[in-house]
Parts: sequence; C-alpha cells; structure tokens
Amino acid sequence: MSSIDLESISEATSGAIGAVLSTTILYPLDTCKAKYQAEVRSHGQQKYRKLSDVLLEAVSNGKVLSLYQGLGTKNLQSFIAQFVYFYGYSYFKRIYQVKYGTKSIGTKANLILAASAGACTAIITQPLDTASSRMQTSAFGRSKGLWAMLSEGSWIEAFDGLGISLLLTSNPAIQYTVFDQLKQRLLDGKLKKAGKGSSPESLSAFSAFLLGAISKSIATVLTYPAIRCKVMIQAADSSEDDTSKNRKKPRKTILSVLDAIWRREGALGFFKGLQAQILKTVLSSALLLMIKEKITATTWVLILAIRRYLVVTQGRLKGR
Repeated sequence: MSSIDLESISEATSGAIGAVLSTTILYPLDTCKAKYQAEVRSHGQQKYRKLSDVLLEAVSNGKVLSLYQGLGTKNLQSFIAQFVYFYGYSYFKRIYQVKYGTKSIGTKANLILAASAGACTAIITQPLDTASSRMQTSAFGRSKGLWAMLSEGSWIEAFDGLGISLLLTSNPAIQYTVFDQLKQRLLDGKLKKAGKGSSPESLSAFSAFLLGAISKSIATVLTYPAIRCKVMIQAADSSEDDTSKNRKKPRKTILSVLDAIWRREGALGFFKGLQAQILKTVLSSALLLMIKEKITATTWVLILAIRRYLVVTQGRLKGR
C-alpha cells in the first residue's frame, strides 16, 4: 500500500469520524428540521407552524429521546458517505494528477472531481439516506428499525430521491465557486490597501469561516427547493403512523411533490424550513471540519503504526 493510499485512508477516516460526531451533536435539530420540512398542509391546518413546535411536541408527550430516532442509521450513513467521498475525491484527484502530470488542479477540474465523488457517494448511501429520513419523520416513538424500513417496500423505493441527490452534488460546486469569488475580492481589497509591492495577503481563520458560512448559505438558498422535495419524497407517510397503514399510497415523485407544495403552500412553500436548513448546514460543516482537522494527525499516526505492525508481523511469518 503506497503512502498516497495511506494519506487517502487517513483523510477519509478522519472525515468520517468528524461527520459522525457532528451528526450526533446536531441530530435533535436535524430531526425537528426534517419533520417540519416534510409536512405539507394548507395554511391554518399545519401541525407545525414553526420549527419549535416539533420540539414542543416531543417535550409535551415525554418523547424527548425520540428526537434521536434513526440516529444509528444516520451515523452509519454519514460515516460511509464521508469515507466514500473523501477517499473517492482523493482517488480521482490522484488519477487526474497522474494523467496530466501535474500537482496543481484548476478550479473547474476540482469541481468536477468533487461532483464525481459526490455522485458515487449518493448512489452507494441512498438506501441508508432514505431509511434514516423515514425514521426521523415517523411519529415520535413509532420509528421502525433499519431492516424493517428497507424491507417494507421494494428496493427501487429504497433509492427514492436518488435523482435529486445527484442533482444536489451541485451544492458544493456552487459553494466553492462563491467562496473563491468572495475570497479573491477580499484579498484584492486588502492588497490595494496595503499598496503595490506588498506580499500577497492570506485569509484569517475567522475570515475563512465567515466566507465559508456565507458561500454555504448561498448554495443552500439556491438548491433549497430540491432539498425540501427530497425530504418530502423520502419522508414516512402519515398513513404509516395512523390506522390506515394497510392502505397502499401511491409512490411520491418529484412532480407530485412540487404540485402538492404549490397547491397547498404557494411559492413560499418551496422555502419552508430554509432558516433551520442553513443553521444546521453551517454548524454541521463547521463542526465536521474542526473535528477533522483536530483528529487527522492522530489518525495518520495510528494508520502508520498499524501498517508498521502488519509489515513486521508479515516479516516474522516469512522468517519461520
């Protein structure tokens, strides 16, 4: 195994661990957000008028722990998704560098590589993503297990929302494009103030975090209608939690979900829950990157130690 492969595994492992920890910390917010986004009712008939109503329902019914329903599946999905994404991105980047004989990668090529890694991740983890969404949007205390969720329908239904998931791989592309544009403007402004002949400026940690939050928010606003449609397609049917659960409901499609939002909530319905989505997304990204940076060095040392142990053990076995 080459050192490059080890670096890819180290990046993937630390990214996956960071994703699991950030998912666990923010999971109650994520559950409230998912249940709020999944509800489509006419004005005056909503069960949840605002995001806090979901939390109040859990507290008033003594189901606070149900805010964590589906956490195990979500963490499994997050771990696999981040591992596949980081490893896939490193793998595609290595192929690109070998093919073109360069260490530097342009912005456009980088976005294509990131989108390719994101598409692979979406395809591999879609059944887990669908199952965790159904668990989160089930009535409090009545969520089913992972296998029950996956086996109650066809395998095609387990991939509900895959098309939108592939479409949403554009989200990071928008984010990084906006980030680069804002970063360049900020650095150009600093350079003009410093005067000609001065050395190029670099972003401070706070500026980088602020620009990252702004760019992620812009990307989320632009792709939010697709995000909400995905949640609604994957959400547990209300009939599954009521007495009518034996009645087969028609499968949700993108067109049927768009029509339901338009008829019952109007144009603003496509952005219902946007504030919660931005809050959760920005906090999640910040926590993931912070945790990943803190544990990357430790992960690298552990992987090297394991590799050395395997090499020594293999040498001893050959010497016998």
